[in-house]
Amino acid sequence: MQNSGLKRRKIRALFIISILLLLIYAKNLIERQSFQSISGTFSEVYNDRLVVEGYIFQISEHLFQIQKLVDHCNLDYDYSKVVDEIEGHENRILALVEDFEATNLTTQEDEYLSDFKKIIVNDLTIKSYDLLYNENEGVNVDQVKLYDQKISQARGDLENLSTIQMQEGEKLISKAKRLINRSQIWAQFEVALLIILIIVMFLLVFRKSEDTKGMIS
Repeated sequence: MQNSGLKRRKIRALFIISILLLLIYAKNLIERQSFQSISGTFSEVYNDRLVVEGYIFQISEHLFQIQKLVDHCNLDYDYSKVVDEIEGHENRILALVEDFEATNLTTQEDEYLSDFKKIIVNDLTIKSYDLLYNENEGVNVDQVKLYDQKISQARGDLENLSTIQMQEGEKLISKAKRLINRSQIWAQFEVALLIILIIVMFLLVFRKSEDTKGMIS
């Protein structure tokens, strides 16, 4: 009878130990996935938000240079090649837009970026300098105002895109915080499991020792 009872306790203890080990293994798998998610989240913050904010800044600079050339802000400037210079800035903008399009865009980002691209391609392309200035009439004020209006519209799209970067970045950081907090909870859970495992193994060894003494006596 004693042997039978001892055997049952051993089986029960081994069963409990097996369950605890499986739980620890499952916890480690979940933790590994969590760390991968955290790593992916921070990569997304960098690649799709911080880098994109850099694109927006560079695009804004080129747009500012275009507006300066269109508005004839510098009276001492040689405007003989202004159309080529504007085209150069536009090409660099479109190259940055292409890099922007390769990132993970939200629906709103896609809409604002598409609208911005249409303005650059369709509304700000200047085929002839005469559209801006001629020797007889000077600066074509109406045309310049139209270009300025389109540039302001393009700037509005950039501002909206920049706002989205902030909002999406905050969402990703909040997600990362949740994952980190969850990992901390799982770490505490693992410590609790290890303590239970030690107690069970101690009781198993202790009872085995007591049972052995009882059988000898």
